[in-house]
Order: sequence, then structure tokens, then C-alpha cells
Amino acid sequence: MALTDSSTGIRPGEELDISRIDPYLKAHVPGLVGLPVVSQFPGGASNLTYLIQYPDQELVLRRPPFGQKARSAHDMGREYRILNQLKDAFAYCPKAFAYCTDQTLIGSEFYVMERVRGIILRCDLPDELALTADATQTLCKSFIDTLVQLHQVDYNACGLGNLGKPEGYVQRQISGWSERYEKALTPDAPRWEAVKQWLQAKMPADHPTPAIVHNDYRFDNVILDPANPMQIIGVLDWELTTLGDPLMDLGNTLAYWIEAGDPAPVQLMRRQPSNAPGMLTRREFVDYYAERTGIQIDNYDFYYAYGLFRLAGIVQQIYYRYYQGQTRDKRFASFVQMNALLEQMSLNLIHSSSL
Repeated sequence: MALTDSSTGIRPGEELDISRIDPYLKAHVPGLVGLPVVSQFPGGASNLTYLIQYPDQELVLRRPPFGQKARSAHDMGREYRILNQLKDAFAYCPKAFAYCTDQTLIGSEFYVMERVRGIILRCDLPDELALTADATQTLCKSFIDTLVQLHQVDYNACGLGNLGKPEGYVQRQISGWSERYEKALTPDAPRWEAVKQWLQAKMPADHPTPAIVHNDYRFDNVILDPANPMQIIGVLDWELTTLGDPLMDLGNTLAYWIEAGDPAPVQLMRRQPSNAPGMLTRREFVDYYAERTGIQIDNYDFYYAYGLFRLAGIVQQIYYRYYQGQTRDKRFASFVQMNALLEQMSLNLIHSSSL
């Protein structure tokens, strides 16, 4: 089994016309020769990611999903700009080559970037890695350290000072995700009323030092060095990146962090090996982040509950497209059940919280 992340066949309804893309790529990316082969990366539930293989060079193409999209989501130009301007300060960004606004080529805007070959972890640690618990803990701390590095980047020095508006970030996230959730509501989805009320009541002030927030930082969005799997060599999926409260970004990552002691229904939702022996628990994750940043975090429950609610909003937006017949991807059929489980996790957290 190959440990490096592999592409597969293209899902029905998500095909690309390479005869239209090839001339554009050769005009904008130096050194491309020959005819390319196109395949699709299987991960991801939002933007679509394709591998374009030329005889001597590999590119990755990113485009928005098909169907109705949130007004401000899936901005390819913004993601392209972030990669280019952040790369010098945060070396984990792949090099972006070209951004195309001509929607006649594939029916949407898109951009292309270099392919960073490496290991991307999915549900479980591959047996071939043979990581001990100590090595897994080293990997886990490397994962957190990389997030800390991002949060400590001087975004003004990168020319990204206008990427977002940090003031009022916490309030905007709670109200914004509440509004987006309502717009994506389907008759079979939970309402989240009690959680929304609790988040409004317990909302802290913005952290005094804003940061670049990735907004989707998890193990299947980082690339590991095949020669040293404890070392991260790339970070992917910058579509949601903005400026704001770094602790809200921490909450986003915690929402994906299913630990070994979580109940069986929650384990079924796991998409990364955060339960492996040696991985930190959520509490240990927060404590290590606090140690590395020097930030005191007294209201961990709020940020985790926010992360769960925001994740439910993303899940519901994707399910809405499936419910409305805008995508045929069968992976999304059960997303409404995932949404309901996230609500129950949030309610359990609130009931046990000391906030």
C-alpha cells in the first residue's frame, strides 16, 4: 500500500474537460509539455480537488463544488492570494501558479498549485508507519506546534492585513453561523436552539491579539514527510482562512478531535487518528496549546461548543446541497445524522460545563 495520498477516478457529475484546461495551463505554468491525465482526490466535502498529471510535472486544481453555494464561500481568488502571500512567512503553503476567472473553461473559477507529495492521514494511522505511542505523541505535538506557528505569523508583514476584520470576530462568528445554519435548514435537521442561546449568553470578548485563523485545521489537511512522518511539510485547504480570534480557530480544530474515550456513536464520526495511543486528549491539546502560546484558556467549553456548532453548520450546508439534488455524492446522504450527533455532543457539553 502506498502511503502518499493518492487520487482516484472522478466522481460522476464532477468531470473536467481537460481539452479546455490544457491550453490555459500551458500558457500560465512554465515547462508543461505533453498531454495531461486527470484524476480526483477522494477527500474533502467542499471545494473539489483534482490531480493534473503531465509527463514531467504534477499540478493540483481546486474549484468550487457544483450547485448552490453560500454567498461568500468558495472564493478561489482569495485562496490563491493567501497561498502566495503567506508562503514566505509560513513555509507549509504549497506554491500557487495560476488563478483563472474565465468560467467558460470548466463552469467556475479555479486555481492550480504545486502538488506536495506526502502522507495525508485519514481515519487511522497506517500500519506501515509502525508509530509507537511516543512517536504518535511527537506527531500530535508537531500538529499543534504548526497551528501555533500560523497563529504567530505577522499578517501585516505578509500583506494580509486586509484579509479580515478581527474586531467583533467572536460575535460575528456566532451570529453568522446561526444565520447560515437557518438558511441551510432542511425539515429533517435539528434546530440547535438551546446551543445557540448558550453560545450567545457565554460569549467572551475577542482575544486581544488577533491572528490568521485557518478555520479548517485537521490532520487530513496537513501533509507529512514520507521520510519522517512526525514532520509536517504542507498545510492545505485555505478557503476559509481569515483574521480573527485564534482561540476560535482552536475550537474549530477541537470539534474534529475525537479522542479514545469518546462513546461509540461519536467514534463513527471520526475522520482522523486522534484516538490513537499517544494522541493527546482534547484537554491535553488545549493545555499544550496554552503552554506553547502563553495564552491562559479558562473558557475551553465555549470554544469547543462553538467549534461543534460551526462544524454542524458546515455539515448542514453540504447536506442541503444533497437534499436539494444539487450533488449526487452519496457520502452526503448521512450528514443530517452527523448534524444531530453534533447537537447532542454540544448539549452534553453544556450540561456539564461550569461556565
